[in-house]
Amino acid sequence: MKKITQDSSHKVPCDPNHCIQVRGARVHNLKNIDVDLPRNALVVFTGISGSGKSSLAFGTLFAESQRRFLDSVSPYARRLIDQVGEPDVDAIDGLPPAVALQQQRGAPSARSSVGSVTTISNGLRMLYSRAGEYPPGLPILYADAFSPNTPDGACPRCHGIGRVFEVTEKLLVPDDTKTIRERAVAAWPPAWGGQNLRDILVSLGHDIDIPWKDLPQNTRDWILFTDEQPVEPVFAGFSPEEARTARRRNMSPSYMGTFTSAQRYVLHSFATTQSHRTKKRVSQFMRITECPDCEGKKLKRESLSVKFAGLDIGELSQLTLSELAARLREAAIAETMAHDPHPEKAIVAHRITTDILARVEALTTLGLGYLSLERSTPTLSPGELQRLRLATQIRSQLFGVIYVLDEPSAGLHPADTQALLGALDELKGAGNSLFVVEHDDSVIRHADWIVEIGPDAGTHGGEVVYNGPIEGLRDVKASHTGRYLFSPDASADRMPRHPTAWLKLAGVERNNLRGLDVEFPLGILTTVTGVSGSGKSSLVSQALVELVGEALGQEKHIENPSDEAGLLEQELEAATEGKILDGMQHVRRLVTVDQKPIGRTPRSNLATYTGLFDHVRRLFAATREAKARRYDAGRFSFNVAKGRCPNCGGAGFVSVELLFLPSVYAPCPVCQGQRYNAKTLEITYRDKNVAEVLNLTVEMAHDFFSEEPPVLRAIEALLQVGLGYLRLGQPATELSGGEAQRIKLATELQRAGRSGTLYILDEPTTGLHPADVTLLMKQLNGLVDAGNSVIMVEHNMLVARSSDWIIDIGPGAGDEGGAVVAQGSPAKVAASKDSRTAPFLLR
Repeated sequence: MKKITQDSSHKVPCDPNHCIQVRGARVHNLKNIDVDLPRNALVVFTGISGSGKSSLAFGTLFAESQRRFLDSVSPYARRLIDQVGEPDVDAIDGLPPAVALQQQRGAPSARSSVGSVTTISNGLRMLYSRAGEYPPGLPILYADAFSPNTPDGACPRCHGIGRVFEVTEKLLVPDDTKTIRERAVAAWPPAWGGQNLRDILVSLGHDIDIPWKDLPQNTRDWILFTDEQPVEPVFAGFSPEEARTARRRNMSPSYMGTFTSAQRYVLHSFATTQSHRTKKRVSQFMRITECPDCEGKKLKRESLSVKFAGLDIGELSQLTLSELAARLREAAIAETMAHDPHPEKAIVAHRITTDILARVEALTTLGLGYLSLERSTPTLSPGELQRLRLATQIRSQLFGVIYVLDEPSAGLHPADTQALLGALDELKGAGNSLFVVEHDDSVIRHADWIVEIGPDAGTHGGEVVYNGPIEGLRDVKASHTGRYLFSPDASADRMPRHPTAWLKLAGVERNNLRGLDVEFPLGILTTVTGVSGSGKSSLVSQALVELVGEALGQEKHIENPSDEAGLLEQELEAATEGKILDGMQHVRRLVTVDQKPIGRTPRSNLATYTGLFDHVRRLFAATREAKARRYDAGRFSFNVAKGRCPNCGGAGFVSVELLFLPSVYAPCPVCQGQRYNAKTLEITYRDKNVAEVLNLTVEMAHDFFSEEPPVLRAIEALLQVGLGYLRLGQPATELSGGEAQRIKLATELQRAGRSGTLYILDEPTTGLHPADVTLLMKQLNGLVDAGNSVIMVEHNMLVARSSDWIIDIGPGAGDEGGAVVAQGSPAKVAASKDSRTAPFLLR
């Protein structure tokens, strides 16, 4: 491979005795690069989205550090660790052990909480066990008795979840005017399974041809809730009268059928089926309620009878971290001063509360004081999760480690970013190195060393544009970051537009919003700002979306979960209260562009989601050779048996499990990773087969499909939002949240010339370099100029300064937020004395 050399003027020498030397890195799009990085420093990796930053920081440095560490671990232990692959690099010298703090959340668990992730819950259990106030006659309980995840502590009714699954008649029978034959009992299985149960009811003598509501209550209750499972002769296809006659005459039945009540079927299916589809279907007939035995506190009654500071451990875990700290400080002082006949109890209380307070302080310093210990991790944002892990690392007091962080400022207000920088400095001061992938200007300016990868994205990136202290970046013409950091932001100087109308909401209740009245301007671009946890997303992405959707008659789409964690997460979502007073006459359509994945498997990709692949497949089917072979468009889908490779099932790769080594994903030996069978690949369109077309980048595809308007429309929309570097067949699993959101926006941009649409976006700049943010803003302004309204939640001050209107929520987080602190043009909000956003709007 040809070596790409770096301009020596853009390369600052690093002390060889205190640096990490990388030679020949080729992971993903890295072009055989060499780079020297200082140790014991805050090093920021920057560059536009898709340039190769993460490939160097995570794919090369962290991956090699983990590989070396795992070489010293026993093969058995290695099997238990989620390993990354071996990086494609010639050599790395001077590399210490590394800890990765990424934004991925892992498998969601109903039992994972803020308390368990931070280990604060462990300290609380010991506190209650050793220093709690026990009721008379109750023997001392061990710490496990205060954990909902152990047999000693879990409430026997809800098994430590705090909620119980129930089914009600209304859920099982949504339409009581239907008869049983008309499938009134909707929860029963479709097709033959449901027919079987209806036939058994006929054999039992029940009338299945009168409306459900006209059946006696005791009959309805037995059909829905009985635990009995009578085995009855079934006369398939017989009318009730014919079945009764057959039984009287002792005729031979078609078969013997076992009856199962609707409740039993639903709960048993959800608990035991391996079918994702069945779990999803039956979950809609279940309701989750607070466990009546433990009142949602997850523990046995004996455990909840023990108090500390006047509260049981369940009540203490429901406090916010800030409230918890205040309560423990009071208790620690009181215990120390008390003349206790058991002084050891006071000593234990003081020791444990001191440790817990130190852990809580690390979290509140990072702006997480509004969270409670019992808050389930599936309900946290990726940024919140990463900061929880960061606080835990600060407490661990490791020395000589590299911490590799993935955009730790994501989801953070600039005021909270200052606290984050303090935490990073604390880790560096303890003798560690910090390698941070970042776009945020305050983090970049705070760094000791900058590595910019680029100059552009994908195949146009992968080179070292600059490597050295920040000041040297000013003179690098190829640097997108330098241009942003050292040039004035001209876009914020334009005159703000004026609202064409107002959308007025009253009495909004959601999470920490309590009876909020708010007016959203229409016909302009609005940014909703505020510190992390202030209530921005509750107002815009939840309450506003639900109220407008309801007013437009849009049915709220709820994806039925397929596991316990999903059900609980859905149940924990608060309901929205409030109403729209005025303004809906100006809104014809609602479009929500969020960061949820465009698909959960590699079979979903850029081309399939945007719809352009439908056009591409039709082009292949229209070729002379395809017509001669009678191949239709379905033949060119890798999800259809007739077109895909039979060996890999259209995946393009095969997985080889190596037990104590990471699984190896190798290209399929039959199709060489092309996904299709040989006959399908013989068909070409403009000298390329369908696999080669999917391997084109969006940019390359623009030239290739220059004469095909339906395909070109989608491609141009993708280019407009800065995604030219992605391949058409790029799997959904390889896309970041920001990329997924921009793909959704590009899909929307294809729909020509509609006005009166309200676009809602939640932090669209997450994962975006300032150069890409400028591109995104251009598209959003285009939507507004076409007669639409854009409202987005954002922390990015470049976006806020460039918007027409700002609504600042706060003033603080959690219970200290939920109010409109300031609103108006950026200049007006910047002058506010009450807004924590105001100082950061000033340039």
